[in-house]
Amino acid sequence: MELVAILFALTVGGLLLTAAAEWMRIPAPVLICVYGLALGLVPGMPALDLDPEHLLPVLLPPLLWAAARKSSWRQFAASWRPILFLAVILVFVTTAAVAVLAATISPALPVTAAVVLGAICAPPDAAAVTAVADRLGLPRKLVTILEGEGLFNDVTALTLYNVAVIGVVTGSVSAMWTAGLFAYSAVAAAAIGLGVGWVLVKLGSLVDDHRVRTALGLTAPYIAYLLADVVKASGVLAVICAAFYLVARSTDPDDFEGRLVQGSVWDVLETGLIALTFGVVGMELVDIIQAVGPGVYDLLWKALAVAGAVIAVRALWLALAIVLGRMGIGWRTLGEHPRLAVVTAWAGMRGVVTVVTALALPEYTADGAPFPGREQIQFLAVVVVLATLVAQGLTLPGLIAFLGVRADTDKETAALRSIMAEAGAAATERLQRLRGEGEVDDEVAASMERWFDHRSAQVAALVEDREDPETELLAERLDTVRRIEGEMLSAATARVLRLRSTPGNDPALVDRVLAALDHRAVGRRRAQ
Repeated sequence: MELVAILFALTVGGLLLTAAAEWMRIPAPVLICVYGLALGLVPGMPALDLDPEHLLPVLLPPLLWAAARKSSWRQFAASWRPILFLAVILVFVTTAAVAVLAATISPALPVTAAVVLGAICAPPDAAAVTAVADRLGLPRKLVTILEGEGLFNDVTALTLYNVAVIGVVTGSVSAMWTAGLFAYSAVAAAAIGLGVGWVLVKLGSLVDDHRVRTALGLTAPYIAYLLADVVKASGVLAVICAAFYLVARSTDPDDFEGRLVQGSVWDVLETGLIALTFGVVGMELVDIIQAVGPGVYDLLWKALAVAGAVIAVRALWLALAIVLGRMGIGWRTLGEHPRLAVVTAWAGMRGVVTVVTALALPEYTADGAPFPGREQIQFLAVVVVLATLVAQGLTLPGLIAFLGVRADTDKETAALRSIMAEAGAAATERLQRLRGEGEVDDEVAASMERWFDHRSAQVAALVEDREDPETELLAERLDTVRRIEGEMLSAATARVLRLRSTPGNDPALVDRVLAALDHRAVGRRRAQ
């Protein structure tokens, strides 16, 4: 029960801090991690005693899925160069740099163990990056790249980590075998992810209840991850491929209830998981630091050196990207907008994967000897997490404001207008087709056209420039209508809620009316 109580306290505290972080404009993972750290330092607080081999399969798949479902394969494919630059090549470069530094400042640490440390520290955290990107008003292009890096760098880093650990445990690993493992892991994971996605689409087509389909969707990331893990492939890539496949195949225009329910469920689940995950990370940091004992001060400067190297390598790598971009090579956007490179360089917070992989290090090698430098590696890794989360996470919003990096609202408005125009054209074409088939008479069709034109103008007013006098007048009228409609809906809902507790009313029937009012309110809120 102690463990359940601690996890509950971490989740509730993390949720409250998520709301506080929104108000403070600070990435929520930073505050939640500090909260977990503070809770772990409370005298008499028992250790979590969680099996690290279970942490990653339980926490990581749904977080990856929640991030991947917001995007699409085509969106990431359009940005494959910068994502490859950050999520693959930079992971290898960071691993190598950290390994060289660690082996230099800690001669007792074998090179193979130093490579393990490099792989642990290499990947920025997907959940932390998503939390930052969603809330700080960054340009959509940069958000896509950061989210793509956050998803795919775990594929590279975890595979590299597995290879490095096998090398330490067995004492030998070849370059050819490593290349083969990377290729097999990627191909097998992609096949499993697409297969899981295909099966779930087929199962979903047989089920009419959107609640059951949503529940099946919640199992998808775990099925993909665990199947990939069984065959020693990349569970991360399997989850991403399955999510992209399901998003691409979710094309039923009449499944509005399913989209509303699934979107809400995944938003709530993601918020709760981030609260729990970074709270756990904070508490685990305390256990690792305490395990080092008296040698903590001797290791501290080495840990800060590694953290500095992780930050510096990313900054230098982005500086190289600016130079190459100005030469027309690789990520050209950075050559034209170097401020984006500065933000990208500073958005490299480490988190869940770094801590869990450090905890999951085996205690012994194949010949029964202790895993070399295990406690040292774990301590260095957690200091990197703390340094990047606190130093970068707390200062990133200020840096973004100082540089003036913000979303291109004109471009986004033009894109919204284009999407609305496509939707309007499709609706009009369908109405004309129904009129031609005799299913709608001219009077009804004309009435529907007027209604649709009016609603289209209302929606357009939300994204047009309000400095235009006509748009300003329409927008003011729309605001008034929405305010009155909101008050009417609120009054109706309040009356229905009272009826639910009035004797003689069937709660099930009252709930059906309440659900209809709630759907209308949700539609109104989403249109704002």
